[in-house]
Amino acid sequence: MPVVHRRPGRHIGRMIEPRPDPLSLFADWFAEAERGEPNDPNGMALATVGPDGTPSVRMVLLKGYDSDGFVFYTNLQSRKGQHLAAHPKAALLFHWKSLRRQVRIEGPITPVTAAEADAYFASRARGSQLGAWASDQSRPLGSRFALEKKVAEVTARHVVGTVPRPPHWSGFRLAPTLIEFWRDGAFRLHDRLEYRRPDNAAPWTTRTLYP
Repeated sequence: MPVVHRRPGRHIGRMIEPRPDPLSLFADWFAEAERGEPNDPNGMALATVGPDGTPSVRMVLLKGYDSDGFVFYTNLQSRKGQHLAAHPKAALLFHWKSLRRQVRIEGPITPVTAAEADAYFASRARGSQLGAWASDQSRPLGSRFALEKKVAEVTARHVVGTVPRPPHWSGFRLAPTLIEFWRDGAFRLHDRLEYRRPDNAAPWTTRTLYP
């Protein structure tokens, strides 16, 4: 009889068990990723849409989540910042390769409050704070020297004391209307559990999808 090989981490059998609140399931999966994913368990792909309808995707870091949504921070003048200002909807994707799991999230975008942005900016390393002032994110850079010169100029302006948050630097919150949990299965018979709701105040509905 031929031997069937299956990659470690794959499962056969019981499907993902639905819960009333997808945030509970996300919290468990995220905690496992923090324990087992070797690099950036909070790394997530962020997809936005440009003025001409062309999609754009890049990696960002999740900096908080709760029942109101998933929060990340950026330069508001960056490409993604401009996209989100013009088209305040986005999609997120967490892919935890070592766990063979992923989570897709879609929904509308709103800015975080100034107090939230100030609090998070104050928690960043000083070098990252200075970098936020020095980087004209997504705009053409003539040379590495030009960037290093701007960093030196910003550092000279803030030798002592706290570094204030730049006016062009803040965050966004995605309020999920769709969350899909995906788990790798043997023979490509993956598990897919989808949660949907029309808005933040509505209850979640669930359905299991074919792989």
